[in-house]
Amino acid sequence: MPSSTKQVVVYGADWCGVTISARQHLDGLGVSYRYVDIEQHPEAAAWVRDHNDGMELKPTIDVDGEVLRAPSHDALERALQQHDVLS
Repeated sequence: MPSSTKQVVVYGADWCGVTISARQHLDGLGVSYRYVDIEQHPEAAAWVRDHNDGMELKPTIDVDGEVLRAPSHDALERALQQHDVLS
């Protein structure tokens, strides 16, 4: 059973197709996550740049402390499994 204490945060933009796809994938998996539109939150955009060599890669996903940069669905699922967010 997935742990409710694990946190997943998706940093992206509402217009970004890859962000939309990642969010739909998480929704389909039943994973609870927080979404932050970096175009509306400058501090979040700065965090994303800090974790991506100055670039605003969308989405940047924090899976319980592991930062994923525009991950494939398979890479995202592997991280979710490794962090016991997805069984």
